[in-house]
Amino acid sequence: MHIELLPSELVTDIFLALPTISSVIALSSTCHRFRQVFTSSKRLLILSQAAENEFGPTQDIIQMVTHNASQPAHLRRTVPLSFALIRSIVKVGRVATKWEAVYPSKKWRSDFENRRSISDDERLRLRRALYRLWLFSRAFHDGTTLRWMRSIPTLQHERTLLLRNFNSVELAEMLDVHNMLRDTISNNICPSNGTVNRKFQKRFPNSNQQLIFNTHLNFPPPSSFVQDGAYHCSEVAASKWHNKYVPTANHEPGAEGWGDDILHYYVIEDMLKLDPEQLMFLKENAPFKRQVEDYIRSQGDWFDNNGETFVQTLQQVIHDRGQEMDEFKDAIEDGELGVALKERVL
Repeated sequence: MHIELLPSELVTDIFLALPTISSVIALSSTCHRFRQVFTSSKRLLILSQAAENEFGPTQDIIQMVTHNASQPAHLRRTVPLSFALIRSIVKVGRVATKWEAVYPSKKWRSDFENRRSISDDERLRLRRALYRLWLFSRAFHDGTTLRWMRSIPTLQHERTLLLRNFNSVELAEMLDVHNMLRDTISNNICPSNGTVNRKFQKRFPNSNQQLIFNTHLNFPPPSSFVQDGAYHCSEVAASKWHNKYVPTANHEPGAEGWGDDILHYYVIEDMLKLDPEQLMFLKENAPFKRQVEDYIRSQGDWFDNNGETFVQTLQQVIHDRGQEMDEFKDAIEDGELGVALKERVL
């Protein structure tokens, strides 16, 4: 049968089976017949299904993007489809896709021999957990909740109501993704002094350079440190994208450290209030500590010394279900729970 004679229903079914929005757009550009069906009244249905196939579960995205302070976060909302809503879904979904690429390197950071790509089912679980964490961040990590308010019973109850919407398996997936976000902050966005020193020594194993971790001092590195004059190129030093672990006359790598032990722990707790989109933005666009600090200041005075509340709330929910938090964490670490499960040998 000639393609122009295909029934509209059959063409629509073809569109609905496509895996991505880009493939829908590409198919609609192949001929007038496909373009006619795509631009018909079925367009919204086709795009919404493509978004579901590529970025689903979109219902969890919808719960996040439609949340506002007028309605409790744990109540499920039903909203009509619109092109504006689909644009919001695509924006959130593309952020989740970036985190899909990050997950394997964080999940198996030290377990190199078992590192692998994640399956389609695991990608879906990762996205679902990420969207739900995003909703938690949007609902409970904002300027209206100050540190002294976090223990107020009514606010604690509101947080637990949201997590009680999910079974323990789904909560484990959320904690697994939360661990990925924590690792990204700890090693990429806000590295500790020890991490900075370790990465510096890895890049320059023969160097006797002693990094200066007191951020109030800004002594230039000794001129004898770098043998290659290119490292002292003014263009490199002036660029905000030059390697933050390379010392120059104007840059001390030790200044990139965020402290150690207790100090670094509280920095990470503060940063975990940011949502996945904000963290990905910092990972991609803020290689230097001063850039991250500027971003934190833009959040307002409430942000500093006001840690995240997800883990505390999760611990309460797990305890209420008669489970032990340590065993719950161990099951995720061992691959028995979480996004990527340990492959069982039959």
